[in-house]
Amino acid sequence: MNNQNNFVLDALKGMGMGIAEVIPGVSGGTIAFITGIYETLLNSIKAFSPALLGTFKQDGIGGVWRAINGNFLVGLMTGMVLGFLVGLFAISYLLENYPVLIWAFFFGLIIASAVYVGKQIKRWSVLEIVLLIVGAVFAYFVTIATPASGSESLLYVFVCGVIAISALILPGLSGSFMLLLLGMYQFILHDTLKEGVLSNFDPQAILTMGVFALGCLLGLTTFARVLSWTFKNYRYPTLALLTGFMIGSLNKVWPWRIPTLGMTEEGKIIEVLPKMEIDKIIKEANLLPGQFAEQVGNPYVVGAILSMVFGFAIVFLLEKIGDKNPHH
Repeated sequence: MNNQNNFVLDALKGMGMGIAEVIPGVSGGTIAFITGIYETLLNSIKAFSPALLGTFKQDGIGGVWRAINGNFLVGLMTGMVLGFLVGLFAISYLLENYPVLIWAFFFGLIIASAVYVGKQIKRWSVLEIVLLIVGAVFAYFVTIATPASGSESLLYVFVCGVIAISALILPGLSGSFMLLLLGMYQFILHDTLKEGVLSNFDPQAILTMGVFALGCLLGLTTFARVLSWTFKNYRYPTLALLTGFMIGSLNKVWPWRIPTLGMTEEGKIIEVLPKMEIDKIIKEANLLPGQFAEQVGNPYVVGAILSMVFGFAIVFLLEKIGDKNPHH
């Protein structure tokens, strides 16, 4: 029964990560951190190495399964797939129809996440302060970067997989937002995955997603080892850098925004004019609620504040769940 409970909890945490990764600017790594599974996840990924061959020879499949924390990974990945699919359809609908409230929720969630991760740092030296600032500045400039034009070549798809998955496991940096900056968000998530694979089972789309998955696999196994090493040897500086990433990423989830760059159905990036209909928003400008009311319409200030409070509360609920159900 305890194993079943752990599986369900891991799946729910995975769902949170999967939903987050669909939304440009929201990181699945943040969800992993506040639910108490971040380092467990890094160690499980790090376990995929040539040393598993020796484990298999000595202890068989059971030994390998224990080494990679198989039950945890299966539960988490099951939830991530479900969450990703929910996010791909349901969250996209909510963002389209209730953007201010949804972005306000994530704004509150990320503020609370930054507070939560920052609390883990028991000693603040000059190094931690500098890394906090560096992380915040870097993440901020990532959020205002102009997207690349992208490419459908398989090599570029592979490289995008490496970069996106590395961002996925970093709190504060979103894998889907990195795809957007690389000019590949529309092509990978909508054209290839949603339309090509899930809707039509197109062979070329399946090949493209396979190459993207290989890039993700390489990025995941490599970057997880680096992060696991930094946590072990430089825990507080690493936490300070991650906290900075989250603070800097707040610019991307500010609730009151207007689009300045968009993407047409053909994938062309254009400047957005007032009341222009576009297929995908690429870049936005932040406004104060009063400016938003003048230029766009109702800023839903009360609803936005309540949504922020709800996002804030969710983090501390997840923190309690993580504390009660730690992974060792």
